[in-house]
Amino acid sequence: MTKRDVVFPPGRQALYERNRYSPAIRSNGFLFVSGQVGSREDGSPEPDLQAQVRRAFDNLQAILAAAGCGFDDVVDVTVFMVDPASRFETIWQVVPEYWGEAPHPTLTAVGVTWLYGFDFEIKVIAKLPEAAQD
Repeated sequence: MTKRDVVFPPGRQALYERNRYSPAIRSNGFLFVSGQVGSREDGSPEPDLQAQVRRAFDNLQAILAAAGCGFDDVVDVTVFMVDPASRFETIWQVVPEYWGEAPHPTLTAVGVTWLYGFDFEIKVIAKLPEAAQD
């Protein structure tokens, strides 16, 4: 088996090791990013919903940057929300702060009942720029 090409954002490797998963893996010109939540450095949830969403995007942005790419390289997004009927509009007010201009990536939104104490999670697939594929 080929060894996985794992990408770690600065300062959070212990958190991923404790939870036993990789934050992102480079493979065949793509970056597959694990779901990111609005966790503080110690792994605890950010209590305010919009602040939690911003922190999830900031955590995602740190992984993308560590891999040599950014939001413009994201091609597919999956978001998970606890109680989307009451929280979607509040969450979606934050998205334009990070997403930028159209064309936007593909998106799948999933309502869930539990996210380990969080209310929002985002996972993406990004196309690595040529320079970042090595």
